[in-house]
Amino acid sequence: MRILFIGDIYGRSGREAVAKHLPILQEKLSPDIVIANGENSAHGIGITEKICAELYELGVDVITLGNHSWDQREIFSYIQRDKNLLRPLNYPEGTPGQGYVIHQAQNGQKILIMNAMGRVFMDPLDDPFTLTGKIVNQHKIGQKVDAIFVDFHAETTSESMSFAHYLDGKVSAIVGTHTHIPTADAQIFDQGTGFQCDAGMTGNYNSVIGVKPNVPIHRFTKRTPTDRKQPAEGEGTLCGTLIETGENGLCKNIAPVRVGPRLQNSVPEF
Repeated sequence: MRILFIGDIYGRSGREAVAKHLPILQEKLSPDIVIANGENSAHGIGITEKICAELYELGVDVITLGNHSWDQREIFSYIQRDKNLLRPLNYPEGTPGQGYVIHQAQNGQKILIMNAMGRVFMDPLDDPFTLTGKIVNQHKIGQKVDAIFVDFHAETTSESMSFAHYLDGKVSAIVGTHTHIPTADAQIFDQGTGFQCDAGMTGNYNSVIGVKPNVPIHRFTKRTPTDRKQPAEGEGTLCGTLIETGENGLCKNIAPVRVGPRLQNSVPEF
């Protein structure tokens, strides 16, 4: 199975980057499923029903979220109706929506997609290690599903890497989101799980992680309140990760995807 994951879509520039580059990547890479993190796609704060429909129309199959899941109030009711829109599974019991879904890919195989959130310097949610482990044990690769992909939305590299080692050999791949910076550590762990600490942001890199620089600079230098942050305008770069699984459902190949201005472009050849 070929899985294309698109990192945090930030604002209009991120959405436009998906619209511009995804059709070309689909032709070149022939993914069986496209997953995207959309938690910042609505002007940098959350996601809306309209944007979900837009991303689905562009070819995204499943959308994951993160700590900005609830920034747009309309999502509380909409997420109950959209089973392909995932919020972190370690929110408390009773939280609207769902944290995982079993989706049939274009090649006919079934893939379990999960969205979990770290806890270091983040909201004090339930333990993502234990909860994800329980779900994986109920849906083992080769029995109920053909592949398992996890979007781990976390702040620190140490927690992301610990999480990946914890699930090594049990899931096809774990790719991080949240920091908006693509990492250079795409690899396959000893037991066969693909990993990249952060896929990076899909948005305008002439910014401070997607935001016009003036507001964060003011906050760092003046330490006083200022205007609300605004998404940077201009052409965005699509950042993500391509994963290919083998017959056993574990990772066979993994590589970063970067298409757009400013960053060095990278399109896998496998």
